[in-house]
Amino acid sequence: MPCFGAFSGNSILLYVGYYRLFLGCGNGSKTATQGEVHQKTCAKLNICILFLAIAWPVTADVAPPSSVYRNGFSMTIRLGRELSDALPPELREQLDPQVVTLQMQDSPLVAPLTVTEDNHVLRQVSLSAGFIDLINHIAHAKAIDRVQPGYFLQYVRIFSHVSMSDAAAAPPNIVEARYWTEDIMNDQIGYFNQMISLVMAIHLSHHYLGHCVKYSTQLGLASDKPAAINSLLTPDEWAGSVKAGTINALNCALSTEGLRTLFEAIDEMPRRPEWAAYIIPQDTDIKGLNKQLQRYEEDFFHGRLK
Repeated sequence: MPCFGAFSGNSILLYVGYYRLFLGCGNGSKTATQGEVHQKTCAKLNICILFLAIAWPVTADVAPPSSVYRNGFSMTIRLGRELSDALPPELREQLDPQVVTLQMQDSPLVAPLTVTEDNHVLRQVSLSAGFIDLINHIAHAKAIDRVQPGYFLQYVRIFSHVSMSDAAAAPPNIVEARYWTEDIMNDQIGYFNQMISLVMAIHLSHHYLGHCVKYSTQLGLASDKPAAINSLLTPDEWAGSVKAGTINALNCALSTEGLRTLFEAIDEMPRRPEWAAYIIPQDTDIKGLNKQLQRYEEDFFHGRLK
């Protein structure tokens, strides 16, 4: 937005506010036709205001270019190894020792992967670079929400609006230096670990629960863009994977809070982006599922779930 280059975020929002008053947003004295145009204009302006509140710094205090996420593929590999090590031997032996593989794609993708090399079947979870980036941003927005309540939902709504016009849109960057403090970024790492580990644990379960074999002809597992297995599972198969993956993650001392946050983000989107199918089936009752995840965690720590 080069026309705003000479102004601070506060000035931009102030000018937008004056323009909103000039348009008379909230003024009901319009004809029917004028009212429809007026309402559409004000609705678009409200979206712009919300976007500026998140994406444009309120002050000139912008994070330096060195502010990057510490969570990447190496961390994801370590978390995947811990998940595999926590499984019973009869399940762990069905997986490749290197359970995570990376796809260098910007689109968020995650899928169970089965390939054969030298007469050896490799059963892994494949994640794209775009998926790791997505989880980093959502985890960061949630960490900021702890010190600035309401930020997470604002961020998700902006992301949702961008995704509606561009299904492949990357999550909006978070640039203000005050959102990159050590405390916030420590929380960001915690949420990232929980989110990505639970997603990987659920996808690993598709191997040892037999889902990958059952749907092998429909998945295209060796392709650059495999089908989302969640679109093929029965409700009982999905529920079984969630339970198995949750137990696996809890055995690694990973809370379900991160996954519940990720599900909440998807639930807040009026139209789910394409990548959501890799995380959760289309018609899932997310609020009910999040309550179930809480019960699993409570039962686990009371010794009622093993």
